[in-house]
Amino acid sequence: MSPAYTTAEQYERWHKKTCSRCTRHGCFAARWPDGYVCRTCHDKALRVRGHCPGCGADRALPGLRADDHASICPDCAGFTVSYQCVRCGHEGKLHARHLCTRCTFADRLTELLDDGTGRIRPELVPLADSLLAMDNPLSGLTWLYTRKGRTDSPEHLMRRLGLGEIELTHEAFHPLQPWRAASHLRELLMACGVLPAVDKQICSFERWLVGHLADITDPDHAQLVRRFATWEILPNLRTRAEKKPLTPASRRYAGDQVKHATAFLGWLAEHGLTLPTCRQTDIDAWHVEHTGHGRNTIRPFLLWCMASKLTRRFRLPAAVIRQATPLPQHERIDLLGRLLTDHDLPLRPRVAAAIVLLYAQPLSRVVRLTVDDVIHDGDQVLLRLGEPSSPVPGPVADLLLSWLPNRDNMNTATNRDSRWLFPGRRAGQPMHPDALSALINDLGIPTIASRVSAIRQHVLEMPAPVVADALGYHQVTTAKLAAQAGGTWSRHASGDHTRSPDGWVPRRTGDS
Repeated sequence: MSPAYTTAEQYERWHKKTCSRCTRHGCFAARWPDGYVCRTCHDKALRVRGHCPGCGADRALPGLRADDHASICPDCAGFTVSYQCVRCGHEGKLHARHLCTRCTFADRLTELLDDGTGRIRPELVPLADSLLAMDNPLSGLTWLYTRKGRTDSPEHLMRRLGLGEIELTHEAFHPLQPWRAASHLRELLMACGVLPAVDKQICSFERWLVGHLADITDPDHAQLVRRFATWEILPNLRTRAEKKPLTPASRRYAGDQVKHATAFLGWLAEHGLTLPTCRQTDIDAWHVEHTGHGRNTIRPFLLWCMASKLTRRFRLPAAVIRQATPLPQHERIDLLGRLLTDHDLPLRPRVAAAIVLLYAQPLSRVVRLTVDDVIHDGDQVLLRLGEPSSPVPGPVADLLLSWLPNRDNMNTATNRDSRWLFPGRRAGQPMHPDALSALINDLGIPTIASRVSAIRQHVLEMPAPVVADALGYHQVTTAKLAAQAGGTWSRHASGDHTRSPDGWVPRRTGDS
């Protein structure tokens, strides 16, 4: 252990002198052949692998050669301790019983997923195999570690899963706590085929709905809200999920509909009213007291009530959709230039922000892009956003290509074979749009204003239908944007414009 020092400066001087690999404070010090090395540096050194410059063997290189500080193997460094696993022979960090991280992780999974017979529950074998195949088993071992003072953790969920206390159904996962660990475990089970695949946002909504209904004190209100969610919201979500994956915004809007329906029923009760006794004047009074978002969100519930004959017919105000103020064009160009020239900025948000600034893509679409959407066509790079694919300018293409081999979140069991352009931390899922938005905003780039500015500029320079096809927008949307921006393109003739009509002969210069 390090000697006692009264100031951090004294400890830092001692640490720099004795630990040749870092200057961390307060870390554990272990005996090394040439002095004391902290545990952090000890574990980091054991992760260095390659051909030893001393003996040429391909193995772990935790030592440092005295003359040039090159990484060398334990034998060449004169280590007397063996770092080989007694079970598989892998050389690296050792845990209890001189086992490597992967063997220790395998024993831990066998212990947690034991069905009482000393073996992993047969239905959960694919889950164990998927976890053991991750590139960095230490992250999985850390995930299963129970934090001090915590009574709920992934470890407890895994143990209950192995004993059969948790059924292998989606409904069984809705009430589980902690819900983040339960959601992550459910997505792992879907990724390895143990549970049927269901859209992530539908799973999230159903889990949230269970807790929301439990908090409603009036049983009649709870029944109405359950009916509305079961027969109106969930079918709409499932229908949309069959066409394309749902976005987090869709999930939030569905939750807002349920919350405002609950609030509306409570408002009626406070005024001594029920749905059958509610009149047009009461609907008007509620709309006056609430914001535009509340008025838009309660509309589906009132339409459902009228269709189900729970209320009389009402006149409802039209939904109002507000549009963000676009970023000035010169500011958009300046931001794009900073992304391409400032190499100190993190690579992931730089790539995502460039796609937003150039192609007016919402982040809910950006996170759904895959590496297959980046197309190499000779010397040109294309990005598949619609039909046809959009060409990528040279500097942005270099930025995009440099990101492909350096994607984050690729070393765990969740996404080791991921094709997402921006992999997330959840199994089989891309990065969350809100998380990516926060990273881009940290660069000083407003995502919504930048996207609005980009799409307005595109519809000013090209016909709206062309922009819609190339960037994946609806033609009605781009037509409205073109009209609002004052574009001169009003119509675009359909059909193939690359060939002449049959029988057409070009007029020569001398023809009158």
